[in-house]
Amino acid sequence: MTVLNLAPQTPEVETQIAHDLVKKIAIIAPLALLAVGLWRGVDGALGVLFGLAVVAANFLVGAALLSWAARISPTAMAGAAMGGYIVRMFGIVVIALLVRNLAFVDFKVFVFTIAFTHIALLFWELRSVSLTMAHPGLKPRKEN
Repeated sequence: MTVLNLAPQTPEVETQIAHDLVKKIAIIAPLALLAVGLWRGVDGALGVLFGLAVVAANFLVGAALLSWAARISPTAMAGAAMGGYIVRMFGIVVIALLVRNLAFVDFKVFVFTIAFTHIALLFWELRSVSLTMAHPGLKPRKEN
């Protein structure tokens, strides 16, 4: 028996936004690594590198979880958003506790990078997100 899927196909908005955030991390990473490396040395640069990796992973895991839950139901999506946030924050704390014991990583830079980058990227992303039902997710790019 063939089952027809008549549900409208919607874009995975969460994944689009997370990939856009990771692209922005790739844009700022070289400058951040160079600046902090000159200021705090190799340990500071490694702190920035690890911090940016944690932020990128956090956004990608969150988006994957929300995309998965969105295919199930709105209730599942709400649960994934709430529960996923708590689990991801707990994961970041566990990673921070592990990185804290690494002698070759500047822990203060690592923690600052995680906190500052999350907030800065979300504000930067506000300019790219469309808040209309006509174009959910990222705003359409203007082509010349």
